[in-house]
Amino acid sequence: MLSNPPLPGSESCPELMLFDLDGVLMDSLPAMRAAWEAVTAELGVPVPFAAYAQHLGRPFGDILALFDLGKGEEGGAGFAEAYESAAVRFAHLARPFPGVEQALQDIVAADCRLGVVTSKSAARAQPMLAVLGAPFAVLRTPDQGRGKPSPDTLLLALVEAATDPADALYVGDMPVDQEAAQRAGLRYAHAAWGYGAPTKPLPLILQEPSQLVDLARGLPSRGTA
Repeated sequence: MLSNPPLPGSESCPELMLFDLDGVLMDSLPAMRAAWEAVTAELGVPVPFAAYAQHLGRPFGDILALFDLGKGEEGGAGFAEAYESAAVRFAHLARPFPGVEQALQDIVAADCRLGVVTSKSAARAQPMLAVLGAPFAVLRTPDQGRGKPSPDTLLLALVEAATDPADALYVGDMPVDQEAAQRAGLRYAHAAWGYGAPTKPLPLILQEPSQLVDLARGLPSRGTA
C-alpha cells in the first residue's frame, strides 16, 4: 500500500481526539441487529436490518424518515421509542473492538483528551462508554444539536471542551463522519476496522487502533491510502 499523504496539521499531536462510537470504539452491530429485528417483528415493519445498516452514522430519526417510519406514519407510530428501549436492553451485545481499550489508555497517557460524537442518543451511548472505562471529557449526541453529516455536534463538542478545531481530530468510519469533520474544519482519520468506506479525497486511513496512539504522540503516521 502507498503511504497516505499527511493530514494538514498532522505534524502536531491533537489536544482532543473525538471518536464516533459505533464502528470505531464499539462493535455494536450485534446489539443494533438484535434491537432492530425485535422491534420490526413486534410492529410488523418489513424493513430488513441490512437496509437500515446502509445508513449507519446518521441520526436514528433521519434513518426512520428514509423508510417512512416517522412519528404518525402507519406502522411507525412508537417505532423510535420501541427501538430506544430495545437498544438499551441489547446493549450488552456490543463489545469494544480489539485493541481499543488499550489505545484509549495510551492516548490519555500521552496527555490527549478523549471525546465521543455519535448519532446514538445519550441513553444508548452511555452504557457503552461505561464498558470502555475511559475518561471521556465530552459526549455529544443528536439530542444536543443536528446530527451528522451536519457539523453541529462536532462544533458543540469543541466548544464544551474549549478546544480549537486546529487542535482536534475526529475518528470515524462512515461517509457522514468524514463529511461532518470536513464541514467542521477538523482533521479526520478513518477507522478501517469499522463498518464503512472512506470517500474522496481520501483521508488518513488507520488499519488498527494502536495507530491512534501514534497520532496522539505526534509520531509519523503508519496510516495508508
